[in-house]
Amino acid sequence: MLSRGLTKNFRSQVAVDSVDLAVPQGSIYGFLGPNGSGKTTTIRMLLGLITPTAGSIHLLGKAIPGQISAVLPRVGALVEGPAFHPYLSGRANLARLDAADAASDSATAGRRIDAALERVGLLAAAAKRYRAYSLGMRQRLAIANALLLPRDLLILDEPTNGLDPQGTREVRHLIGELNADGVTVLLSSHLLSEVDQMCSHIGVMNTGKLVAQGPADQLWAGAAQTVRVQTDSTADAARVLTELGLTGVRVEARAVTATLGDVAVEKIVPNLVNACVPILGFSVAYPSLEDEFVSLTGEGFDVSG
Repeated sequence: MLSRGLTKNFRSQVAVDSVDLAVPQGSIYGFLGPNGSGKTTTIRMLLGLITPTAGSIHLLGKAIPGQISAVLPRVGALVEGPAFHPYLSGRANLARLDAADAASDSATAGRRIDAALERVGLLAAAAKRYRAYSLGMRQRLAIANALLLPRDLLILDEPTNGLDPQGTREVRHLIGELNADGVTVLLSSHLLSEVDQMCSHIGVMNTGKLVAQGPADQLWAGAAQTVRVQTDSTADAARVLTELGLTGVRVEARAVTATLGDVAVEKIVPNLVNACVPILGFSVAYPSLEDEFVSLTGEGFDVSG
């Protein structure tokens, strides 16, 4: 999936500003950003639900919207939460939606609906009315709807939004299984913990712009590492770290932290020992996804889930 210069203006407001999105085939791409950052508007443009003001889109190698009729049957989507008839069963809801899809085959509907329900773990509850479903079951039913036809790409907008921990784990496990079967997943979320656990690639939106993008294990590779020395001699430890060239040295209760920078990490402990600094613990850490998210967006977010 690719977009180039994707832009959407609503009157005088720029909702999405020249976004170049690159979602590798076979990845789980975490589309991360605060609420109101432009994620859902971008997804709606990708699916042809709204027309971009400027830019180009390619889904599965096809131009959107020009070849959208050839692409959409291969794309499953959950956008802005599931909407079903509360008085109908899970199976009956899927049957109505499948019948409305021009790409579906009525002769295979029953088999495909049961297969989708089984895939999301709802076959045993297929006859239960939707209004009796838990929130997690409702989200899984929405994903089942996206799986009524074979899909090469799934676009899921906040699929764990509002779920309890058990429901979140269920959806997370399902997404992992689908990806293992070769389905590319674009997962929009503001839950940092979910993106951190699930995604192979990450894109970060802020105020309509894509401010960072890349493989999850490389995206923060250039970020500054933090050294932490646990010791009872904090003043001496701080002096040694400063003399070695570490910056941002901070003294805490029984610990000293500093930014590693270009200093070779293997030099630190020997120099502390030579200075007779007792070392109770030593660690080096990269910034967390939470730290980097805040540095990129400077906005509120939700780390729960």
